[in-house]
Order: sequence, then C-alpha cells, then structure tokens
Amino acid sequence: MKKVVVGMSGGVDSSVSAILLKNKGYDVIGLFMRNWDSTLNGDMLGNPTLNNNICPQEQDYNDAKAVCDAIGIPLYRVDFVKEYWDYVFTYFLDELKKGRTPNPDIMCNKYIKFDFFAKEAKKLGADYIATGHYARMKDGKMLRGVDENKDQTYFLSQLSSKQLENVLFPVGELQKSEVRKIALENNLITAKKKDSTGICFIGERNFSKFLQNYLPNQKGDIINIETNEKVGEHIGLMHYTIGQRRGLDIGGNSERLFVVGKDLDNNILYVALGDDNEYLYSDSALIENVNLINNELPKNCTAKFRYRQKDNDVITEMLDNGNVLVKYPQKIKSVTPGQACVFYDNEVCLGGGIIKEVYKNDKKLWYL
Repeated sequence: MKKVVVGMSGGVDSSVSAILLKNKGYDVIGLFMRNWDSTLNGDMLGNPTLNNNICPQEQDYNDAKAVCDAIGIPLYRVDFVKEYWDYVFTYFLDELKKGRTPNPDIMCNKYIKFDFFAKEAKKLGADYIATGHYARMKDGKMLRGVDENKDQTYFLSQLSSKQLENVLFPVGELQKSEVRKIALENNLITAKKKDSTGICFIGERNFSKFLQNYLPNQKGDIINIETNEKVGEHIGLMHYTIGQRRGLDIGGNSERLFVVGKDLDNNILYVALGDDNEYLYSDSALIENVNLINNELPKNCTAKFRYRQKDNDVITEMLDNGNVLVKYPQKIKSVTPGQACVFYDNEVCLGGGIIKEVYKNDKKLWYL
C-alpha cells in the first residue's frame, strides 16, 4: 500500500483531498504546518478572525485534527516558522522596500510546501505528497485545475519538475461545488468553512497596521500625473499597487483616480483619471527568476500577469542571461513589477518568473 502525506491546512480542500485518497486505498497521513508565530507583535490582538480567543492558526489545527479523527487517519504537526521567515517573509519585506508588489504565496509553495514539507513527509515514509491545490499532473506536466475559477497553477509556477514528481492534487479534477458536496456528505467540520484569504499562513488582518511592525510608513505626496497637481497624501508606497483605486484616501475627491506609477527616490505616488487611462498600459515586460517546469517556452504562448487575469497572447524571447522578454503588442493594463508572469500552452502551465521591468514603446516605465 502506497503511503501519501497530505498537507492538512484545516480547510475544506485538503480535507476532501485526504478522504479521496483514503477511499482510493492509500495509506494516508495528515501533516499540519505551523509557519507563523501568531504571538509576534501582538498579532492576535484585534484580529477579526479570532474565535473564542483562539488564534486562526490554532483553529485551523483543531479543524484539521477533527477531520483526521473523523476519517481515521493520524495527524502530525511540524514547525516551519524559521524557514517561512527566512525564505518567504524576508523576501516579501525586501520586495516591498523596493516598491514592488510581491506574491509571497508563490515563494511559500516553492520553499515551504514543496521543499521543507516534502522532506518532512519523506521522514514519515511518504511515497507521495498531496495538497488541496486546484491543479493536475499528467505525463510529468502540470495542468490547470478543472475549475477555471479556482485553478491555482499560477501559484505553483515556480516549482521544478523534480518537486512535482511525486505530487498528487486530488481536487484538481473537481469543481469547488463538488468538493463542498463531498465534505458535506462525509459530515466534515470544514464543509462550510470559508476559503482562507490574505497572505499565505499569515491570514486576514489589517494589512497596513501589520506591516508597520516591520516597515515604518513614510508618507508622501499623491500627484496627478496628467495635471501635475497634488491631490492627496499616501501612507507609504509599499501599500499601493499599479491599477489600485480603493484606499487612496484622497479626501473629498470623488474622481476615479487610479495608481499608475511610483517614484521611489522622491517618495511620490502617481495617479491618473479613469480605469482605462493610457498610463495604465504597457506593451512588453522583462521577466527575471524564470522557472520553466519542463524546460519548454514557445515563442508564442499565453501568459497571466496576475492571478485572476484572463490569458493574454504573448511573444517570448529568451535572453542570454536567463531572463525572458515578453511582448504583447495589444497592450495590457496594470502589469506590475514584483508580480508573477506565468506562461501557459493551452492547459499546460509552463512555469513563470517575476516581473522586473515594464515598457511601452521601448521606453521603461517609471513605476519604480
């Protein structure tokens, strides 16, 4: 009997993954990861997700334990607080200091869930590891999850083919509604639990207040780039991303102003009127830290520059230094340094990299 260790998060997706694997005859073991110290800086205080003074992380563990007990599998617990800090959170802070918009979930998958977790699973005798991600594996290639609205290959794009060798994604063939139904049919405590949001493992919280524990705010001017007039004051460039409208706090100004750029040297946040403003668009981008899962990148493919974004037709050019120049003559809105650019060939996720620079008409945009 093959042994599989499932990453039990306390959510419905990993819960159903475990029960599906057990029903298929695997020897299933649950493993819960603790990746953040909820007592840091009084994080627990004022957190809206607290339930009866139990921090969300402990509640997740309790839910995972209840699920494992219900389906008759053991649950182990492992502490990756230091590893998460060193490999994910430090990266997150460093990117914010540069004025970029990082995606820590991608690095969490690369370094924590599919590296340190996988090594811990091996110690438990695992033949496979499994997670509740909406993705699929076929012939050594990673495919999008069947549920297009839940597909998570974007967040798995930095994984290597080696990391994906013995990985199972049990819910990748299902719609989210089917996952909920299975959980209800098996009376799992997580059946109606809402999906987690916020930063991976850190969870929901007042983001700006949370960041002040690590990066002090540096207020500066908000300038309308089209009129060169000051329209407000920002609380720190790290709190804003290209294309953002909400949270600008421009007082009585009810115009639809959107973030179109950042001047890091002069601590200025630039905005422009309208969500279709020309200042929001670019036609090419330089991608660094490129990871190609199967060492394939066609000249013509599609790409996502944000998770919820539709696929965009792009032309790729592999450079001598390993970076990739991505061109999109049709122009795309709000392509943002620090975010991931993920490549696809129909259903296959080819991999991706991090957006370093953005251009329009061969001119580097001054986002940073």
